[in-house]
Order: sequence, then C-alpha cells, then structure tokens
Amino acid sequence: MPARLKDLVVDAGDHQALADWWCAALGYERRRTLGQSPRPPEWPVAIHHPQDAGPVIWFNPVPEPKTGKNRVHFDVWGDTEELLGLGATLVRRRDREIEWDVLADPEGNEFCVFSPRREARVPGPGGVVR
Repeated sequence: MPARLKDLVVDAGDHQALADWWCAALGYERRRTLGQSPRPPEWPVAIHHPQDAGPVIWFNPVPEPKTGKNRVHFDVWGDTEELLGLGATLVRRRDREIEWDVLADPEGNEFCVFSPRREARVPGPGGVVR
C-alpha cells in the first residue's frame, strides 16, 4: 500500500504567531479537541480549514532560525496584495518566466501565490458559452 500524506509540519521560532498568521492567510482555524483542556503554549499548534477543505498544518517550536532556501514550500491560490497586507514579504513578482508571485511568511518561509481560479467557461449545446 502506498503512503498517504497525513499532515504538513512547519518549524517556527514563534510557532504561536506563525500559526495565527497562516490562519489569517488561509482562512484556517486553530484545531481544538473537544472535551480536552487547552494545550500548553510551548506545545506544537495545529491549524485546519473549518470545512476540512485542506490539510492540517502543524507549527512546531524550534530554537534556531531559518537559514536557507526551503526544500518544500506551499503553493496557494490567493491575492498577493492581501497577503502582503497581512505581513508577507515579496520575494519575486510574476513575470515572463513565472506565472506566480513568490512571497515569504513572517519567518521567511517562501511560498508561491497563484491568481485565483476563474470558473471555466464551457461551450454548451450549439456552441453557446455559459
């Protein structure tokens, strides 16, 4: 049986703040376990989409800062200007070579931003586009 992706995990210097930033950026919420007391603040933080429309993302506290280029990164559909307004940093603007913007979150983790999908307009009966 092939492996299946379970969760994504991001190391962070301030895991609480970075989890909150990604919640705002993605429309995610902190994952809570009903009937259990809140987790201690030094523990990893899990966030998820409220309708489970995406993977769970964990933010693990680590003492060392990010020092190099990401080997894995997120690709998101979104509005670059909104993400910049939330505190992202522009790394590279889309151009003739790439069709996306490259941004970095507040801890310097790069991610790619693609323009939101537009509904496909499909020809219907008689060739009429709907």
